[in-house]
Amino acid sequence: MTLQQLKYIIAIDIHRNFARAAAELGITQPTLSSLLQKLENELDVRIFERSNKNVTPTAIGNKILQQAKKAVNETERIAELVREEKGVVSGSLNLSVGPTIAPYILPKFIKTYTGMFPQVKLSIVELKAEAMLNNLQTGMLDSGIAISGHIHDGILEIPLYTEPFWVYIAESCWRRLPVFKPENLEHEQMWIMKESQCLRDSAFSFCKSRNIGKRIYEAGSIETLIRIIDENGGFTIIPEMHLPMLSDSQRENVRRIEGDYLSQRRVSIYIREDFIRERILNSIVDALSVFVPKNMLEKRINKYGIRL
Repeated sequence: MTLQQLKYIIAIDIHRNFARAAAELGITQPTLSSLLQKLENELDVRIFERSNKNVTPTAIGNKILQQAKKAVNETERIAELVREEKGVVSGSLNLSVGPTIAPYILPKFIKTYTGMFPQVKLSIVELKAEAMLNNLQTGMLDSGIAISGHIHDGILEIPLYTEPFWVYIAESCWRRLPVFKPENLEHEQMWIMKESQCLRDSAFSFCKSRNIGKRIYEAGSIETLIRIIDENGGFTIIPEMHLPMLSDSQRENVRRIEGDYLSQRRVSIYIREDFIRERILNSIVDALSVFVPKNMLEKRINKYGIRL
């Protein structure tokens, strides 16, 4: 059994297709099939069930794949240790960003990061928290950026920044309510997103307040919410980094939340507890620091970066 064979079966598992896996590995499909057969003969087990349409791991195959991923990850850590010692920011970075955060940071992050760290092979995928945590644990991801508060064995959470929420009010009501207080709008329609507006750190929680108002609609994006409110009235909350995306007329409909109401979302970076690539981790922070407002960044991160 060789490290190369382990990488081959991992590629097959990722693609669940011999042709695509072979293309990624830079070998022919017959060669890949032959190498898999050789490994299965050596171990005297069947790792994958094959049919004309599907390639799926067997029960023992799943266990072998878990160990294969661990073995490959541990081996690659040797090269990472050398790069860290030399102070080089290079290699690959497989990053996940939560879908409710991605619209606000990804466009600028990609441009900034690739410009600052051209030697890094950057790969980014949008994943919800559960999928991100699972992929971190199996080593498919190096790091993830998501809403804070997700607890998972073997995963370390490092706070990155805290983003305030603002209120977006329909023109029909903001003129008569120039100062926004949540209790003033209990009679209005409240519009929410199913996931991103559940505020753990808010005295005025949109999740706890689902019974306030005549009707509650659950939309799939902030953009949809804003368009609905422009047409139908009511109000919602939007993250601060959405403000530049509003038109001049829409910005007149934005209000801070007044009073003793803390409405914000915390965003963290997630890694495995045994992650050792401190420089690559700080490269993420360095790129984010270029465009995320300084007052949002965690003070410790802003001053010292990340220390593992």
